[in-house]
Amino acid sequence: MSRIANNPVVLPAGVEFNNANGHLSVKGKNGELSCELFKCVDIDVNDNVLSFKANNKVKGSIALTGTQRALVNNMVVGVTDGFEKKLELRGVGYRTQVKGKTLNLTLGFSHPVEYDIPEGITIETPSQTEIVIKGCDKQLVGQVAANIRAYRSPEPYKGKGIRYVGEHVVMKEAKKK
Repeated sequence: MSRIANNPVVLPAGVEFNNANGHLSVKGKNGELSCELFKCVDIDVNDNVLSFKANNKVKGSIALTGTQRALVNNMVVGVTDGFEKKLELRGVGYRTQVKGKTLNLTLGFSHPVEYDIPEGITIETPSQTEIVIKGCDKQLVGQVAANIRAYRSPEPYKGKGIRYVGEHVVMKEAKKK
């Protein structure tokens, strides 16, 4: 069995868990998340502790048990603490600001880039070169960060672009004459 699936998920106080007809929903202080359950994974609830077991009648159920446990754990963490990604802009004249539900980016193009912030995500700009993306859905937070980074990913010669905080960009050496 999967080692991840052996660890139970503990529901903290203030988190509501509902499992009905293969549809799981978790509700907490940061919002509500829901997902479809794999039919080959059984969930046991005992005193706010969720245990995951593979249904041995279905082929491949052991492999999906750890995945289901990780998805449910991410939902519980998301509605209690939330997730965040930090991006930084490097380059002369690169800056950002939030206006309403739009993120305005100046990235050296001939035009400004406007990114519409999706529902369930909050974006803050503590300075002109920093972006903080917050939300309760881990997948959505990561996808929004990847979409923003894709506008101008770091280039290998000068390192200009949008990068995750702490990301290491391998720099190339320029041509020699």
